[in-house]
Amino acid sequence: MATEVKFYDISFLPEAGLTYSVIAAVHKGRWIFVRHRDRLTWEIAGGHIEKGETPEEAAERELIEETGADEFRLYPVATYSVEADGKTGYGRLYLAEVITLKAVPDVFEIAEVHLSEKMPDKLTYPDIQPFLFNKIMEFAKAKGIIQIYS
Repeated sequence: MATEVKFYDISFLPEAGLTYSVIAAVHKGRWIFVRHRDRLTWEIAGGHIEKGETPEEAAERELIEETGADEFRLYPVATYSVEADGKTGYGRLYLAEVITLKAVPDVFEIAEVHLSEKMPDKLTYPDIQPFLFNKIMEFAKAKGIIQIYS
């Protein structure tokens, strides 16, 4: 069964709740991708929303832990859903304009941070991440928030 990604207004809160916060981050005109220590593929920063945490708090935490972002601006983009194998999960998508980077604090999870002018070829979630990235690109261009490369 194919994976289907859908987007909703940022105010949409599904009855099942939100599980993930995903943050496409850009630093000095280059996109930030991370590689988990157990994988050889690249991904957009993100992770689970912890109990008692808002989606925005989770986005800020994951961005700092996974990319080393120190000073940044965070923009909510959309609520999204991913349907695969008959199950649907919901998340919140963000764009981060990273002003300063430090060392990655979560070295137990993240092996490498990669800055690029485009999305890498080898993705951890190739049936999801391109849709999220394209939504981010549309949002950034429409809002004129940052200088980006496509």
